[in-house]
Amino acid sequence: MLNTFVIALREGLEASLIVGILIAYLHKSGRTQLLKSLWFGVYSAIGASLLFGAFLTFTSSTLSEEGEKYFVGFTGLAAVGLVTWMIFWMKKTARFMKLELEQKASAAISAGALSLAAFTAVIREGLETSLFLYANFKGSDPIGSTIGLTLGIAVAVALGYGMYKGAIRFNLANFFKVSGAALVLVAANVFAYSLHELEEVGLFFEGNANKIAALIYIALILPPYLAKPKPVKPEEAAKKISLAR
Repeated sequence: MLNTFVIALREGLEASLIVGILIAYLHKSGRTQLLKSLWFGVYSAIGASLLFGAFLTFTSSTLSEEGEKYFVGFTGLAAVGLVTWMIFWMKKTARFMKLELEQKASAAISAGALSLAAFTAVIREGLETSLFLYANFKGSDPIGSTIGLTLGIAVAVALGYGMYKGAIRFNLANFFKVSGAALVLVAANVFAYSLHELEEVGLFFEGNANKIAALIYIALILPPYLAKPKPVKPEEAAKKISLAR
């Protein structure tokens, strides 16, 4: 339950912030007539993410017992790799996310282009969430995981809406740092379970090797993630700002 709550809260809030930034920019630039196109892109990304999750579940259910273990194991490893890459990517780009989104919205001179910009911004979070949730659901209680998922999405949307309206203010940098560290721990759990599935088909060592590998993963990933980010060079900041104008 806690794992899916953390996943849904973190990824849901990222998506909510993306949508909020794009909506605020359209209002600021006097292009509110494009809001319908923006929402079309957002809903399309959500729909595509749900279809991807359904595809994973359907594919898994049609396989033999051995085939499902292969599928779950390798899908879980892919999810861990993607999430690990994403948290470091977000750590690097979060400072300029607002500017880059506004730049894309400014460059979208047509309704279709804005829909595509919104779609691509949200689909990244959606596909990552679907893949990671699938891998997590296979190794945990479905009812508890569903409750955690529902609560996480509800809290993420409420926080995103409250921040957009200015009713809620908190340190986003600290939130993403803490939630990112929590995601590393969740990913380690998925990593251990995925290796366990591969162990049962003879592709990994038996015993506690999967748990040891998960601990090594934490030891390798968590310290650099929690390390203080490198200061932004003045020329890099100037370039980002000039591109967003």
